[in-house]
Amino acid sequence: MRPGGPPNSRSLQTPQQPGTPGRSRRRPDLTLPLPQRDLTSLAVPLPLPLPPYSAPSSTSSSGAMSAPASLGAPTPPTSAGSAPPNPPPLCELERVRRIGSGAGGTVWMVRHRPTGRAYALKVLYGNHDDAVRRQITREIAILRTAEHPAVVRCHGMYEQAGELQILLEYMDGGSLEGHRIADEGFLAHVARQVLSGIAYLHRRHIVHRDIKPSNLLIDSGRRVKIADFGVGRILNQTMDPCNSSVGTIAYMSPERINTDLNDGAYDGYAGDIWSFGLSILEFYLGRFPLGENLGKQGDWAALMCAICYSDSPQAPRTASPDFKNFISLCLQKNPANRPSAMRLLQHPFVAQPQPQPQPLAMPPPS
Repeated sequence: MRPGGPPNSRSLQTPQQPGTPGRSRRRPDLTLPLPQRDLTSLAVPLPLPLPPYSAPSSTSSSGAMSAPASLGAPTPPTSAGSAPPNPPPLCELERVRRIGSGAGGTVWMVRHRPTGRAYALKVLYGNHDDAVRRQITREIAILRTAEHPAVVRCHGMYEQAGELQILLEYMDGGSLEGHRIADEGFLAHVARQVLSGIAYLHRRHIVHRDIKPSNLLIDSGRRVKIADFGVGRILNQTMDPCNSSVGTIAYMSPERINTDLNDGAYDGYAGDIWSFGLSILEFYLGRFPLGENLGKQGDWAALMCAICYSDSPQAPRTASPDFKNFISLCLQKNPANRPSAMRLLQHPFVAQPQPQPQPLAMPPPS
């Protein structure tokens, strides 16, 4: 959690790129081992084009669907299918299947036996010391108060035999990692939702620090939500950097990797905007935007040099002028030149109303 408020509003005109940093790297010969990852693999396209449809009515939360709400305001409470004020007892949760895993832990789809309601249960790896446990507990208390249609709801935390487990809202479409979204209309629909969630978190002085495709979830109504804020930041700070995910490093802003680029100052709000812009460009391209420069394999030093010293990735010539300008604003090397999330919500690429897309065709539940 970062003290202070979001950065001031800034002009949406594309500013000039900053010049070459004045100070040299302290350890130019530094090399670090890199976990294997194919950064250039093609993504799986979502079914497009998307005709307009009438917004569906509310359904049971077991399907992870809720009534449509304004992206600028918290979701209003509902009487049917709404979450209980307190998390259900852990003994009443039945693990159905594993739906994800990463450096921080494993995520299970679980079902509450008495009600049939579906949740996601994140089981954190390792035994954490008392200081980390207290920090996570404080963070969970804050996250439980976050209510916004573009933010995954955190319902509570359990401790069992020294193991920490976090109960979260279930999103039946999974993450957007590995998906290609070449249709600009739908991409604007996704970007607008994620931006509104980032703006909400920033207004509450919450910096995500790990915006990336795997932390952006979608449901069968094509509602997109931000996951893994707060607790993920704590775990990243307490883990050995050599064991952390390369995906997290790949989406870090240049000034976060090399503090010499910005005189040691790091603005977490602007850092979230860089990560968001890189993720949106990845969806459009169907590949990691810096992948061609790195090849299928590399090391941390090569990746960090590409982020810090290469030109910012750009949208291709085939993209619309609005999209190209939108991406260039998000990926300014100078963090002071990146607009806030609230300002970006006024950009023509996302500000123009778009027809609601059809619901995703979901496979039958296991």
